[in-house]
Amino acid sequence: MAPVFSHGDLRLYLLSLLDESPRHGYDLMQALSDRTGGTYTPSAGTIYPRLAKLEEEGLVTKTVDGRKTVYEITDAGRAEVAARAGDLAGIEAGLADSVRLIADEVRGSVREAMKSLRADLASAARADQDAAQRRSESGAATEDASRSESREQVRRAESLVAEFRANVRADLRTHVAHGGAVAASVVDDLARALDEASRSLIRSLRG
Repeated sequence: MAPVFSHGDLRLYLLSLLDESPRHGYDLMQALSDRTGGTYTPSAGTIYPRLAKLEEEGLVTKTVDGRKTVYEITDAGRAEVAARAGDLAGIEAGLADSVRLIADEVRGSVREAMKSLRADLASAARADQDAAQRRSESGAATEDASRSESREQVRRAESLVAEFRANVRADLRTHVAHGGAVAASVVDDLARALDEASRSLIRSLRG
């Protein structure tokens, strides 16, 4: 994925956040994460050097408030934000696009995983029905054999569900660990797909 902020954009965006109100470093990092929908969570090693540079340029000042250092924009900083209002609008638009792209990628991954799960469950159900039909036609299968086959198919289904759960969990955690966001709508899609898969399985078993 392309960087959330292009060269120089983070500097301007920090100034715009300080133009809203004085903030301490952690507050700025949290604000950046919130404004980007979780797609970008900067480290202290990214934020503080830039704040120090802005201070050197006379665009911000800092004061110590207890254990926190609070940064405040200066008149010169406000003037730069005002002069670059067009650039700032472009940054905001780019951030909105990044959030939408991430959300679309996650929804697409969940849909593909659900599609694969439904196919596997349907295949397992068909295999169980075919086996039952063959046993009925041949008359050779005993009740114990039928139960053994059913237990095997149950174990297979449980394995498929466990594998899906592990894969989705790993994908989501990796996505979030890399600064990605998981919107509530994505989880809603997952819940609906799982419910649909469950209903499909029940219909196949009763069929």
